[in-house]
Amino acid sequence: MNNLKRQLLAGPYLLWMAGFVLLPVIVILYYAFTTTSGHFTLLNVSSIFASIHVKSLILSLKLALICTGICLILSYPLAMILNNMKTNSQSFIVFIFILPMWMNFMLRILAWKLLLSNNGVINTFLAALGLPGLDVLNTPSAVVFCMVYDFLPFMILPIYNAMARIQEDIIEAAKDLGAGNITIFFRIIVPLTMPGVVSGITMVFVPALTSFAISDLLGGGKVLLIGNVIEQAFMQEYNWNLGSGLSLVLMIFVIASMALMSSKGEEGGAGVW
Repeated sequence: MNNLKRQLLAGPYLLWMAGFVLLPVIVILYYAFTTTSGHFTLLNVSSIFASIHVKSLILSLKLALICTGICLILSYPLAMILNNMKTNSQSFIVFIFILPMWMNFMLRILAWKLLLSNNGVINTFLAALGLPGLDVLNTPSAVVFCMVYDFLPFMILPIYNAMARIQEDIIEAAKDLGAGNITIFFRIIVPLTMPGVVSGITMVFVPALTSFAISDLLGGGKVLLIGNVIEQAFMQEYNWNLGSGLSLVLMIFVIASMALMSSKGEEGGAGVW
């Protein structure tokens, strides 16, 4: 009877997964391997090797890696500072990092477009100080800057949660055995926080790789990522077959990166002991 109740309770979830996860994937697979007339083809998938698509994919990987690296460099010391703060201040600072995520994603991008424009707030402020203005709008730098702003909380929170789970007894025991701060950091803190690091890298790298809205609004059409190519295939050219083929290739990249990071996380967690 209990098993039957569990199955009944899982029914809505299974229907949701089938309707909003499995079915769209099946549709993508169908269009990816068919022509407009419904005949089987591999041209849609192999079109990833076209020069413009290869260039867009390489640029997407490059910007996603840069964004992930910057987020990791910023998040690790921030997570350590948060973990060493008093409880009340700690909760307030974490709230500040989460607060921008409550705003609509597109509004945040448009806000930074306004800030980074030639006549925007930042350049107006620099001009008032007699300093040269920034000409970063419609460049890869603006895209990476906004990516870091949008995805930084996804890196900070997993690392912070991993650090918060480290028991003080472990650190005190290491100090009693003569370990210095550097040894404690590399031999205890880093291995114990590796699952959080891996989770953060995955949560930043995947949306950065598949992003198209940020590059579309802040790149001004000059920064063409693979996400923009797919979006144009669907929304402008109405070529669902090409868009599905490129989406399938990008999906494979995402799954492969997630599997790689998951294995690294397990190795890192196991390496502590």
